[in-house]
Amino acid sequence: MLPPKQTLNPFERELLALLRRLGDSQKTSLLDFARFLAQQGESLDKGGEELPVEPLDLPRPENEKVVAAIRRLAQNYPMLNRDALLHETSSLMTAHVMHGRDAAEVIDQLEALFHGAYQAHRNKGD
Repeated sequence: MLPPKQTLNPFERELLALLRRLGDSQKTSLLDFARFLAQQGESLDKGGEELPVEPLDLPRPENEKVVAAIRRLAQNYPMLNRDALLHETSSLMTAHVMHGRDAAEVIDQLEALFHGAYQAHRNKGD
């Protein structure tokens, strides 16, 4: 037996309409980013471990994708509040996925964003 049809709310209808207009690579990027956002609620402090005070200096791989860069930077700066960076990170991701901005350029800006947030975090502690 098939489940009863569910009606979509206006947000879901708009999201689905936009999804249908995207190319395959854009759909993949959007799905990757949605997965990243879904993980935002997870705790950075696992099992009571202390967070590092300094960035981990994780290297930037060649041909890195934007979502992978966001994950790498979040891992590199575990002391930062991800929620505080969410708006600007989302804007840069949107510029890449929806407006076709070059991945390397967006990643450069993401690195600057995280580095700036780290400097502000460090200055607060002084």
